[in-house]
Amino acid sequence: MAIPSQTIEQVAGANDIVEVIGSYFTLKRAGANFKALCPFHQEKTPSFTVSPQRQSFHCFGCGVGGSVFRFVMDYEHVDFPAAVHKLAARVGIAIIEERREEGETQQHEARRLLLRLHAEAAEWFHENLVKRDTGKPAHGYLKARGINREVAKLWKLGYAPESWDAFCHWASKGGYRRRDLVLSGLVKLRDEERGDGEFYDRFRGRLMFPICNDVGEVIGFSGRVLETDATAAKYINSPETPLFRKGRVLFGLHKTKRALIDADCAIVCEGQLDLITLFEAGIQNVVAPQGTAFTEPQAHVLKRFVREVVLCFDSDTAGQDAAERSLEALLHNDLVVRVVEMPPNEDPDSLVRKAGRDKFDALVASAPGFFDYWIEKKSAASDLNSLAAKMQVARELAASVAFVRDPVMRGEVMNKISARLAIRVADFETLVKPADSFRRSDAKIGVPLPVPSHDVAMLCLLALRDEEARAFLQEQNWREVLRSVPGAALLEKILEAELRPTDPASLNLFQTTLSPAEEAVVSGWLLQKLPGQPAMVTREWWNGLRQAILRRELDGAESRLRLPNLTTGEIMQLQKQVLDLRGQLHELPRFSPVRAHAP
Repeated sequence: MAIPSQTIEQVAGANDIVEVIGSYFTLKRAGANFKALCPFHQEKTPSFTVSPQRQSFHCFGCGVGGSVFRFVMDYEHVDFPAAVHKLAARVGIAIIEERREEGETQQHEARRLLLRLHAEAAEWFHENLVKRDTGKPAHGYLKARGINREVAKLWKLGYAPESWDAFCHWASKGGYRRRDLVLSGLVKLRDEERGDGEFYDRFRGRLMFPICNDVGEVIGFSGRVLETDATAAKYINSPETPLFRKGRVLFGLHKTKRALIDADCAIVCEGQLDLITLFEAGIQNVVAPQGTAFTEPQAHVLKRFVREVVLCFDSDTAGQDAAERSLEALLHNDLVVRVVEMPPNEDPDSLVRKAGRDKFDALVASAPGFFDYWIEKKSAASDLNSLAAKMQVARELAASVAFVRDPVMRGEVMNKISARLAIRVADFETLVKPADSFRRSDAKIGVPLPVPSHDVAMLCLLALRDEEARAFLQEQNWREVLRSVPGAALLEKILEAELRPTDPASLNLFQTTLSPAEEAVVSGWLLQKLPGQPAMVTREWWNGLRQAILRRELDGAESRLRLPNLTTGEIMQLQKQVLDLRGQLHELPRFSPVRAHAP
């Protein structure tokens, strides 16, 4: 799948970057531009600059910058297609993606149908809860949990009637085929081995929580039973489907990711109601796994937003075991882990409703690091005066320390454990398996962008900003010339691109073809002051660049002429080359660029 370049340019042209960024935080006018404190690094003096004329942003403090798409990608932590879709929806532009293969087309259509089914199912469950008598069984439960109508609407809570086929009947009436309903996981076949026969509703008599991906699309459901029943699971989730992979989804992330980024810390609780209660109490940097323990993919997703995780599972044995099982995945992603010690018989939902937010905030603030917490737990359960018990505790802790990839964190943890167990660090280190030498899947692998030389940077600026300057450069044999110029790859991209210097939408489209590092450099050039008489300056800088290349080639040829043992043929060839290079240098106008205008 691919979004046509014409559509991308249309979306860029319809979204004013000042309005888009201004919808996230306040911008203040500063001359022709707007400024704010940079959202991507800590600063006291505003250096984050937005140009309405160039439709670009750049921070002169940390160097980030680019198009309106780059801002949404970095601020929302989404990929490029998601950013385009989000901005297109903002201005009412329909995205029709190009499909290259028949199989890809079918897959896209199937996904779109499932997303529509889930969105409409969420609305149907919600209306059952708030508009129909069928939802009355859930009203008392929600009232007892402090969930009012507004909160239920915000989270699109719903109710699945106590019926074998109410959903099946509604969906079939809405035109959904049996095959699609089975694929969605919202219905079950009575004979799943045969794959045919009658089917019935998967969710019956349950409070329904829509599960969304990080851009807010409903991809599954979690249903909670309302009455205590020893034979029924407390929660059931949608099965694995083309949309829903339980181990890869974090409940609430589509609403909480901005708070996660701002806090650089995620409070992780077990259940959906825990998360909703915390969120509505103003604690919004919170997520919940679809189950109990964290999986590696979930930790990997969370690492995109935060560096620290505070586990806030229930105080019972199951909750504490889940905290321990989460450790490996979190430490594999170099996340700092702390653990909230909940009071007996309390969970985040009940604690906040009974004691208020301040009590919960205090517990989070005082939450010990995971290894501090576990050392105390293991020490309390063992007689450390016993050598056998001390050895057992040391081995268990060493097994967990092996999950730590970061060498600084690993060293700190080993020092702490050794001191608590009263053993030498070197002795404890022998119990810890070395961290495996793996390459993180989220590592940013790539070649750093070479810093363009002074003359190349000036030519990049001119080719981006002035049509006459750009036309002059494109008339030259620039491919051949730039082949011998170090750090000229970005200038080559600028000259190859079909961009229009005076059209901000065209410049935005060009920036989508660049790497983040390249885009940051280009965004800085777009905010630089353009020198006077840009066409003339371009000719001077281009001639200066050619002079520098010819001089290097001339110096090289003259140096080779001084080598001993050259044949007569080699000498004649080098002499001819020297004369030719001197002639080319003589033909070029003298280089005298206005350096005050250099970027």
